[in-house]
Amino acid sequence: MLTLYRPGNGRLHRMPAGPKVLLLLAVVLGVSLLPAVWWAAGAAAAVTILAYAMAGLGDGMRELGRQVRSVRWVVAITLAGQLVFLGPEQAVANASRVVAAVVIAALLVITTRVSALLHAVERGLHPLQRLRVDPQRVALLLTVTLNTIPVLARLAGEVRDAQRARGTRASLRLFVVPFLVVALKHADEFGDALTARGVR
Repeated sequence: MLTLYRPGNGRLHRMPAGPKVLLLLAVVLGVSLLPAVWWAAGAAAAVTILAYAMAGLGDGMRELGRQVRSVRWVVAITLAGQLVFLGPEQAVANASRVVAAVVIAALLVITTRVSALLHAVERGLHPLQRLRVDPQRVALLLTVTLNTIPVLARLAGEVRDAQRARGTRASLRLFVVPFLVVALKHADEFGDALTARGVR
């Protein structure tokens, strides 16, 4: 399974996967529930900077910059779509909350091995077996989702970098088709990998 985990010895790296999931989930939920006003955009940015500063990554601000750059197309699309239907204040606040939530959630996959994340989610969902919920399948689904968001952001960055290297001007129309091609190719390869491991 493709993972964005980066070895380290920071605070988040040392924290057990279960409490880490709950902590980051609470932070993401808190950011998502901010109102759509100007100060919320600043608050979302401040919480994100604080999260990366306290994560103990060593180069936290550089990593934050990498994560924000990797979702720049998410920022552009979200902001443009919101500006069409909402005013500038709501558009900026909503885009800030979305970006902050995605970037903070990325801390989980950056600082947690996939195996540890799977075990933590399985343990947390174990009591639901009485309700015929399969903890292994749910854990796999959540883990794949958490890993896919930053992977797609990275693929978007690679497509844009390739276009820039060829001298292609920045255009959403010219970006979407090659991005969909590489995203679908990744999904197909990932599905084949899961099938080869007996996951259906």
